[in-house]
Amino acid sequence: MTSPAAQLPPLFADWFASRGWSPRRHQLEMIAAANAGSHALLVAPTGGGKTLAGFLPSLIDLAERGPRPEFGPGSGIHTIYVSPLKALTTDVERNLMTPIREIGLNIHVESRTGDTKQSKKQRQRDNPPDILLTTPEQLALFCAWGGARAYFADLKCIVLDEVHAIWSGKRGDLLNLGLARLQSFSPGLRRVALSATIDDPGLIAEWLMPHVPSPLAGEGGGRSPTDEGYEDTDRLAGAVGSSATSTVTPHPTSPAARPPSPARGEGIVVVKGDPGAVPIIDVLVSEGRVPWAGHTGQHAIPEVYEAIKRAQLALIFVNTRWQSEFVFQRLWEINDENLPIGLHHGSLAAEQRRKIEAAMARGDLRAIVCTSTLDLGIDWGDVDLVIQMAAPKGSSRLVQRIGRANHRLDEPSRALMVPASRFELLECQAAREAVADNAFDWEPHHIGTLDTLAQHVMGVACSEPFDLDALHAEVTSCAPYRGLTYEAFEEVVDFVATGGYALRTYDRFARIVRTPEGRWTVRNQLVAQRHRMNVGAIVAAGTLNVKVASRRRSGAGGGSAKAWVTGRKVGEAEEWYFEQLTPGDTFVFAGQVWAFQGIDGMDALVTHATDKDPKIPSWGGSQFPLGTSLAARVRAMVQDRDHWRVLPSDVQEWLELQDQRSLIPDADSLLIETFPRGSRHFLVAYPFEGRLAHSTLCMLLTRRLDRLGVGPLGFVVTDYSLAIWAIKPMDGLDWDALFQPDMLGDDLEAWLEESFMMKRTFRNCALVSGLIERRQPGAEKTGRQVTFSTDLIYDVLRRHQPDHLLLRTARADAASGLLDVARLGQLLSRIAGHIRPIALEKPSPFCVPVLVQIGRERVGGDAAEMILEASAQELIDEVMEDAPPELQGAA
Repeated sequence: MTSPAAQLPPLFADWFASRGWSPRRHQLEMIAAANAGSHALLVAPTGGGKTLAGFLPSLIDLAERGPRPEFGPGSGIHTIYVSPLKALTTDVERNLMTPIREIGLNIHVESRTGDTKQSKKQRQRDNPPDILLTTPEQLALFCAWGGARAYFADLKCIVLDEVHAIWSGKRGDLLNLGLARLQSFSPGLRRVALSATIDDPGLIAEWLMPHVPSPLAGEGGGRSPTDEGYEDTDRLAGAVGSSATSTVTPHPTSPAARPPSPARGEGIVVVKGDPGAVPIIDVLVSEGRVPWAGHTGQHAIPEVYEAIKRAQLALIFVNTRWQSEFVFQRLWEINDENLPIGLHHGSLAAEQRRKIEAAMARGDLRAIVCTSTLDLGIDWGDVDLVIQMAAPKGSSRLVQRIGRANHRLDEPSRALMVPASRFELLECQAAREAVADNAFDWEPHHIGTLDTLAQHVMGVACSEPFDLDALHAEVTSCAPYRGLTYEAFEEVVDFVATGGYALRTYDRFARIVRTPEGRWTVRNQLVAQRHRMNVGAIVAAGTLNVKVASRRRSGAGGGSAKAWVTGRKVGEAEEWYFEQLTPGDTFVFAGQVWAFQGIDGMDALVTHATDKDPKIPSWGGSQFPLGTSLAARVRAMVQDRDHWRVLPSDVQEWLELQDQRSLIPDADSLLIETFPRGSRHFLVAYPFEGRLAHSTLCMLLTRRLDRLGVGPLGFVVTDYSLAIWAIKPMDGLDWDALFQPDMLGDDLEAWLEESFMMKRTFRNCALVSGLIERRQPGAEKTGRQVTFSTDLIYDVLRRHQPDHLLLRTARADAASGLLDVARLGQLLSRIAGHIRPIALEKPSPFCVPVLVQIGRERVGGDAAEMILEASAQELIDEVMEDAPPELQGAA
């Protein structure tokens, strides 16, 4: 269904004309959707006035409202704008004030984030602005306010910007629950979502729209295979077709059961903006060659510096905070012309980030090295070049980052991708073609998490006493929780009230109580205050102290951490790395090989290893996973020889040499190479499924290989391949049996039992649910204190209530996040019957990038560059030995 385009009121039409603009079709259709009282999702390219389109209906409504009454109806907030980034909120406030000021509108706009001063927050409580710009965390805090129902009674619209970046995780769950709460305060509230990069608009539309509780909810029945306490209900029908505007309708139900909805109109209008100018994307091939291996793009820093000199203002995006520091330092080392180059990432203090943003706005900088903190929607008009260091890992992320250049729909953005290796060159080319095809990353279907729901239930109780039936109906109106059974909801409420069966004797876990009228409310105001200090679903990744340990003489503690006495500290490393290890695993750190013994609080206990061949090399910090859709494109490119013609000549020759020495795998098959090297025997496979899935696969494969008597010694992974080395040859194995999907059963369970991953995942769930509070009045718990508390609770629940809600949630989190089990399962299904083993006498060309990872180490601080223990060139020379003359260029 196509909505009729609305007309701009004269006041706004004159403003557009004064700027030499004409309103775009999608802006008029968003006004028409508002006039019809419909929820709306706008999918439009960057630079097309998307944010203005989201705000125009509110500006028009407020302009026609007249003077706002000081008290009573109509005196509250009219529109809330929610952004996933604080920086974006600040940027939108600045840009929104332009039309308000130039038209002369009497509209009060303010922002509210975690950085906002307390005095300003209190002023906003006393004197609400017309439009409030905020973040999901602040929205969760609103739901926990006393008097929130009256405060938001006048709310007419909520605008969710960059919705693709937030909808499918725990922040999205908390946001959707907050939307339902605000909808109950103001039944006529319109929901509006904006994005430039959505592969399936119907999926986001389903998430955005208030749903009707399933008639099966509360009757028990089947549960979802991916989460406990959910009915296996059908997904909402109504995928968006090819028309510019379409409508998704809600799941049918009786009118009596319908949750609050807009006063007029039904369903959600999906508006598609016209495509913009095709971006100009170049791939930098430094000095005509692409490195065999690498991860930072360090080899191309001089060319990147020259590109900065030619640009007016360049944004240099990297994928991790460590890489941003590394690239920034390398640029300053060669910055002979003293160009003003800034640094922006999430670990910097808020004041430092604001200083960089202000300098950008003034035009004082020539380049900014940044992470994802600047890749969503920020409009810096003077940016004329975006540089992506190393592969982007997803086409949607690349589109977002490219859109920062020019930020104008009708002018092409310029981008330069800098691949760090030959496999990354393939990924960059695949991403480039995905952008040209307007193909974005595939989105998984998401089911709401119960720890997030527990936090919301607690927030509701802090705001006002709630009725169990009414809140269940409200919660199941949220798409992520539409299949939540009544019994599962009761379990969540009981968890908030008692901590669960095994913890109910501890008074500290009793956070809500029942009133004489049968409603639930917060236990006291101190508990409410502590909850408000801890809202949000973001749990910062921590580090552990790496400490040398010695065994207690008494031998107390058996194989646990208590059996060790801690000694000197040798450094710090990320928790997630040690979570994957089991006692006895060896790894490289600070130039030495260590044996991991366990985790004690915030300390990773290690001893000097007797075996100098580490089982599990370290790698350089957490990274974005390779997107599923982009991985599929890379696999397809590798098998398509005609496609090789677009690649640099040395990469083409590298592929040809691979075909001669080994073979080129089909897109749906798995190439496995085995060969001896030195005193070890290697297995190298090429799933192209990303580091997370590959790491989990290696952990499980080494367990199976150990049972087969092969003697696996270690493994290493990249986004494209994995390598396992062992004492005995592996070329005669039953590959179909080795890669059976049943490894995701008992093998996975046994590994989780032995690793420390579940404890750390449980800690995150405990923090999100509010069972453990990081911040308290007048104090904040250290990471050590939080870990100590959650470890004790974890052990109690494992012994006395193994089916506890948080244990189930932690297991689901580990499977979907840290382990990528779903993607691994898809891989094992895809390759079943299509495994292509080949026994080689020496490494193939494809082997080089993963083999040079062996012997690298992760060291802390400024020395965090990856150090090669063995020369990559020696390995390349070995591979190139006796290569045909016509393929010598591959070197």
